[in-house]
Amino acid sequence: MEKEHESLKRLFQQEFSKMVAVISKRYGLEHIELAEDIVSETFLLAAETWGIKGVPPNPAAWLYLVAKQKTIHHFRRNKILETTVIPELTSGINEVEELNFSQENIRDSQLQMIFAICNPAIAAEAQIGLALRILCGFGIGEIAEAFLTNKETINKRLFRAKEKLRTENIRMELPPENEIIRRIDNVLLIIYLLFNEGYYSKTNDQILRRDLCLEALRLGTMLTAYERTNLPKTNALLALMCFHASRFNARQSGDNPVILYEEQNEKRWDSALIGQGLYFLNLSARGNEISPYHLEARIAYWHCMKEDTAEKWEDILQLYDKLLLINYSPSVALNRIFALYKVKGSPAALAEAEKLKLEDNHFYFLLLAELYKDPDPGKAKSSLEKACALAKTLTEKQKIRERINRLG
Repeated sequence: MEKEHESLKRLFQQEFSKMVAVISKRYGLEHIELAEDIVSETFLLAAETWGIKGVPPNPAAWLYLVAKQKTIHHFRRNKILETTVIPELTSGINEVEELNFSQENIRDSQLQMIFAICNPAIAAEAQIGLALRILCGFGIGEIAEAFLTNKETINKRLFRAKEKLRTENIRMELPPENEIIRRIDNVLLIIYLLFNEGYYSKTNDQILRRDLCLEALRLGTMLTAYERTNLPKTNALLALMCFHASRFNARQSGDNPVILYEEQNEKRWDSALIGQGLYFLNLSARGNEISPYHLEARIAYWHCMKEDTAEKWEDILQLYDKLLLINYSPSVALNRIFALYKVKGSPAALAEAEKLKLEDNHFYFLLLAELYKDPDPGKAKSSLEKACALAKTLTEKQKIRERINRLG
């Protein structure tokens, strides 16, 4: 029973967004909540029916057929009401047409949906929430955990975002070419943030959430299928995600929920994904633009080679220097100091690290612990204790305590 439940949940995440996108494309984004309701009802019926009769040979086709029937029934019923009882119920619906669940139409609908969600009229946080809900099929509870807030807040945020879709008359269509260029950065940022939340998750006390990462990879790959969105920075982002995803199997093993990079068995790295990353990295070299994704992808590529060579760390340090100039963030600054440590040693790195003073960041104290490890073990231990107090998950706290114990 538990296996069937997990299978249905996985199918929900795979198909929910496709079905909502197709229904919304056909009837308009003003009916997006209705589309969600129809798809949710379809899955409820699937849970009841399949629990009695078993899973059909082609579950997706079963879902599409039931969703078609439910949608047609709804609009046909409302069309009767429009002509006989309450005309205002179905304003804008002139005809009932069968839905097209072909793979091509699903793909087109999802691509149009992601650009609709990334409309500048919608607040950035709401865009990410809508993407998780509409494009990835995540429940309200899961989205609340991803934002470290409650369901009520997320419901209100999503309601306001959907109101914007209606009041701004946002359409399910690909924007003109100049608008795509203007909006693609937001689309790529949402995919990047989605992957990052999966790669280093702060929800459910899990460090790695593969489902989020795979959704980000799927959305990125979808963008490369269209000439106008198959840009060098799109390919750079895909390369970055492939390189990181190649180490999934080495990051966790049995009872060990997180294995640090230095301790990973590189034989468990996925060579096929590394090859895919190289393919996209080569494609990203077209054109003159160097985006943050280009630089991060190159850094991630170096981390697919375990050997600690001088060339590796010198290049990584230069890449971080460039990245800081175009996209400063505390995490980039911390990673750059680690690269500096590898190139010039702990005294030079400590001088830089102490200037940052990221007192509320546990990664900062983990870095200080590494830098103090040889010159001052006492300070290293004190830094680890501060990191442990600031760590977000029990898993991280446990790993830090293990390091404290090793220091004695």
